[in-house]
Amino acid sequence: MIRPVLTEIGIFLIPFAVYALFLIATRSGVLSSASWPTHLVAKLVLGSLLLVIISFVMLAQFSGAPPNSTYVPAHLENGKLVDGVEK
Repeated sequence: MIRPVLTEIGIFLIPFAVYALFLIATRSGVLSSASWPTHLVAKLVLGSLLLVIISFVMLAQFSGAPPNSTYVPAHLENGKLVDGVEK
């Protein structure tokens, strides 16, 4: 469960990393507060949220079981645990 959470956090941070790389390339002060005006940070946050939403939609659309499949949950057979399967 930690991997999907870290993936979404990484996707959220992509616009900030790209902007920081831009500041480094232009030799501007990355840690200077003048390089991070409020309106620009707000735009980066909106872009990040848009990327996260798109990634959630892509995850829901292109992962998981095929349509019309039946899931048989894990169960006990003769005292042994049998894994769940898609049928």
